[in-house]
Amino acid sequence: MIKAAMLSAYLQKQLTSRSHTIFWFSLSLTFAVIYAVMGLQQAFGSEYVVQDDARQHVFWMRRFLNPEIFPGDLIADYFQSVAPWGYTWFYRSLVSLGIEPIFLSKILPLILGIITTGYLFGICLEILPVPATAWIASVLFNQTLWCGDDLSSGTPRSFVYLLLLGFIYYLLRRSLLPCLAAIALQALFYPQCVFLSAGLLLLRLWCWEGGKIGLSKNRSDYLFCSVGLIVAFVVMLPYALKSSEFTPLVSVDVAKTMPEFLPGGRSEFFDDTAWEYWLGGRSGMIPKALITPVTLTLGFLLPILLCLPQKLPLVKQLTKESKLLGQLILTSLALFLAAHALLFRLHLPSRYTQYSLRIVLVIAAALVLTIILDKLLTWASQSRKLPLQILTLSIATTLAIVLVMYPSFLKKFPKARYVKGKEPQIYQFFAQTPTETLIASTSKIADNIPTFSQRSVLVSKQYAIPYHLGYYNQLRQRAMDLVEAQYSTKLEKVTAFIQKYSIDYWLLDTSAFSDDYLRKNWVRQYPKVVETAQANLESDAEPVVEKLQEICTVLRTERSLVLDTTCILNQP
Repeated sequence: MIKAAMLSAYLQKQLTSRSHTIFWFSLSLTFAVIYAVMGLQQAFGSEYVVQDDARQHVFWMRRFLNPEIFPGDLIADYFQSVAPWGYTWFYRSLVSLGIEPIFLSKILPLILGIITTGYLFGICLEILPVPATAWIASVLFNQTLWCGDDLSSGTPRSFVYLLLLGFIYYLLRRSLLPCLAAIALQALFYPQCVFLSAGLLLLRLWCWEGGKIGLSKNRSDYLFCSVGLIVAFVVMLPYALKSSEFTPLVSVDVAKTMPEFLPGGRSEFFDDTAWEYWLGGRSGMIPKALITPVTLTLGFLLPILLCLPQKLPLVKQLTKESKLLGQLILTSLALFLAAHALLFRLHLPSRYTQYSLRIVLVIAAALVLTIILDKLLTWASQSRKLPLQILTLSIATTLAIVLVMYPSFLKKFPKARYVKGKEPQIYQFFAQTPTETLIASTSKIADNIPTFSQRSVLVSKQYAIPYHLGYYNQLRQRAMDLVEAQYSTKLEKVTAFIQKYSIDYWLLDTSAFSDDYLRKNWVRQYPKVVETAQANLESDAEPVVEKLQEICTVLRTERSLVLDTTCILNQP
């Protein structure tokens, strides 16, 4: 009984000790590296692997290695135009050293994860100066990062946590110049993050004292706010003045008429139920993986624990900077509502809550875990009853094990959405064709060709992003023309389509002319041409492309056919 009490007292002391910061910090970085290495194992698991969103935001950067890649490519031009300047410069600088862009996008999460973990650790110490709490937050944070694909994507949103946490850290430390630098970098890499920082600066001018809201009496708050807002305005001004060949931005009224934004569409936004619209998906405030890992649910207990400072001594050690959690929630919700009011001019409303609320919940859960563990160990060390000592120690041990071992309970971890190419013959074939090659296809395989073959596709579901109509109207017309030609029973329509877009190859799924193919294919969101195509399939006349499959095929795999369009054009 004495040994159990002594062990509990020792563990409680180690948990709440303010010493051994280097040990806990090193342990935090160790977990960050371990999870990142697990991600790297997936990323380099085979030759044809790429992160899902990197297929949009990174593929075109091959142009930095070879300017002849993707000549006059509408898709590559569009995604290059919408890439933030700092993000483009970052990749261009490293690619100029000979680093392949897709390779860079795979190793980038390791570096960003380590630095981001460092900032989170520092923020936690500012809120509760207990290194063990900062370590718990770091473990939870890295688990939630690798249960999603934000960090692993290698896209602009990979930098969100680093830039937001960096800003918060310097704000809490009262480091003006680094704080301003963080705002500038946010604009260069992920502009929406600037609004979150500006909101935090404004909220810190207000305080709660004596049951009333009043203005801050700290002069540095006004200095940070005024200078920070000036910097935010200056760095965001170029975006406001920037013109694009792909404007206009889709309006709300137009979007509500487009199948692409409705349930089942490529960019589903307007859900049938108010619950889903305001809480889930692209339009909602709560990200799907908000409580992943499930231990984050403990964070919801923090408001209750804060009301019990007499029974929970560790609550009294929270610094005044703990108010940051509430300020970040208020800022996020205000911007979420503003984004809905100005839809889609501030982009997607969910972008203003999904990152910040996750940060809040991670820190809150770490605080709750520390407070609970401290109380359990205190009970065990002070109790004279062995069963109670064993029970409390067991509960504390179980919480610690669940915290550390959570990934082992999952069927798959990390869940970084790495896509494995399943048609290496197709990728290799197109990679050997001239750089100006253009491929037409309704197949899902077309999503990977620009990344794995470095060749242009006419259309693809992966690139059918409908927010800028100057881009999407062209892509939609291409898709409709493709469907119409692929299922046309008239040779002249097929040849006219090939000549209009200078198509070199036609990639078909072997099931492309089956009865239910179009009903399951992404082009179903273009109902008019799909209905006509379906009618052709059900008629006695055979589509021209289907007739010419055998004689014009230059490559055949188990699931795909590649047709040479020159063969089609030479048909009498």
